[in-house]
Amino acid sequence: MIRKWIFYILLIVLAVLLFVYPNFETIGAGIAILLFGMIMLEEGFKAFAKGPLRKILKKTTNKLYKSITAGALVTAIMQSSSLVSVIAISFISAGLISLSGGMGLIFGANIGTTATAWLVAVFGLKVKISALSMPLLVFGIVFSFQKKDTFRGFGNILAGLGFFFLGIHYMKEGFDAFKAYTDLTQYAISGFSGIVVFTLLGILITTILQSSSATMALILTALAAGQIEYENALSLAIGANIGTTITAVIGSIGTNTAGRRLAGAHLIFNLVTGIFALSLIYPLAHLVDYLSRVTGIADDNYTLKLALFHTIFNVMGVLIMLPLMKITGRLLERLIKDREDKAIERPKYLNKSILEFPGTAITALIDESKYLFENAVFEILTHALNIRRTNIKSDLKPKEVVNVSTEDFNIDVRKLYYKKMKTIYGEILRYATTAQSKLEMGEGQSDRIAELIVANRKMVEIIKAAFEIGKNVSLFHDSENPYIVKEYDKFRKKIVTVLRSIYKFRTDENRERYHAKLIALKEEARKDRYLANKSINKLIRNDLIDAEMASSLVNDKDNLNLIIKNLISVAELLYSEKDSLLESEVEGNHDIEVS
Repeated sequence: MIRKWIFYILLIVLAVLLFVYPNFETIGAGIAILLFGMIMLEEGFKAFAKGPLRKILKKTTNKLYKSITAGALVTAIMQSSSLVSVIAISFISAGLISLSGGMGLIFGANIGTTATAWLVAVFGLKVKISALSMPLLVFGIVFSFQKKDTFRGFGNILAGLGFFFLGIHYMKEGFDAFKAYTDLTQYAISGFSGIVVFTLLGILITTILQSSSATMALILTALAAGQIEYENALSLAIGANIGTTITAVIGSIGTNTAGRRLAGAHLIFNLVTGIFALSLIYPLAHLVDYLSRVTGIADDNYTLKLALFHTIFNVMGVLIMLPLMKITGRLLERLIKDREDKAIERPKYLNKSILEFPGTAITALIDESKYLFENAVFEILTHALNIRRTNIKSDLKPKEVVNVSTEDFNIDVRKLYYKKMKTIYGEILRYATTAQSKLEMGEGQSDRIAELIVANRKMVEIIKAAFEIGKNVSLFHDSENPYIVKEYDKFRKKIVTVLRSIYKFRTDENRERYHAKLIALKEEARKDRYLANKSINKLIRNDLIDAEMASSLVNDKDNLNLIIKNLISVAELLYSEKDSLLESEVEGNHDIEVS
């Protein structure tokens, strides 16, 4: 909804400007070409973001100074703080990086985005870059038509730079022609009121353009053409910095709690930086004048001085926020809390931002599947068998766990499935299929998604079987027939053994030992499906159980083996570091149905 209103506002503003100022066409075309160039640059770098860039950013977030440096360098090279923000939000939403690591990337991105001002001020307005843009466009388009991702990405980067420089050229030409008809400096406002008005204008322009870099390019070209006063340009630059947080806030819509906290950190950082720059705008301007004299920048070279001002207040903003990072983190945790819905369990790791890259999508799907298995499946299965989860994790032997588990929980497995599993299971399938269709994945990544889909399908099959066996566990719980009670206690003991081994497999240091035990249990269950159960047959022949009991035992023996086999398969698919061999199974309807 917010994006739609911004789009409508942009259309209205463009229509009014073109109607009132027909000579604005060249400037408007320049802005459009520059924005298109930035989009192509971002798309080009996304080709490299799938591999090396993601690894670099992930590895550099363990230390704050490294994450700030990485955010600054990557943004300066890519000319896109929004891409770094998207990656950071995607990473933190998937649980790959911490909030402090994401904040470091965002802080660094704000420093890196000042490179745009220097690029425009030093090259864009001093050199005839239209001549440079043409060969970049030619070679960029040639490369972008190649099939290989890296060639296409490189081509988009070249073409993006070509359009970026061409856009600056048209904006400069447009302002030069525009001043022959209209002198915008007549709208200059001095003093505090001018600071407020032009800061708000900078926020508005950046909100419309959705790019602080594009706003800075517009400010610099207008300043070079003498269409705005230097003092007002300083306020516009501050407004551009504040306005870019709107993009971050909009981008956080649909993310999880961690993503929203990072967007909140971005908002706080830019607001604090903006307030600091506004309150000290004149002392900072004097500092720029002093540094300009020291470095040899001419007094009337306002474009370079504006680029220097933009860099200084962003760096100072980072220096101000560094001591406040822990306080900011705690504040965001208190203000932006996890959403709680006591009626139905919701996905914990899945949100739109994880679908930006294959790596974050797979990581989030793995984490969500583990969360579903360790909580919902574990709880429903144990309670269906009248066993407490704490006893599974205890040091009690499986037989002792069964002996102390005499209470009938009398739970509704079907109700628990709809409350704790169905929504998350459906979302896992939706995100998995969306990732497969939306993202360009390698063969190994596609196979991993397929494994996760199989693992989740097996979890639902476990609950379906638990529903059947759980009914009879409760039915014969208080039976006066000791033989039927003993047989179902055997079933419960086997499942306790498997659950205990899975728990140890995923938590114990000696993983291989428990993995070997799981493989042996799985093979035992597989063979047991096809072998007659001698103990059940003996009970039937000796009339120790009636026909109803016999039928229940035979059916639940199959349910038991299915539960054991699927529990171990899911554990291997989710926790094993080796590739799992997937069994070929037919898809079906996996909602629990009660006849």
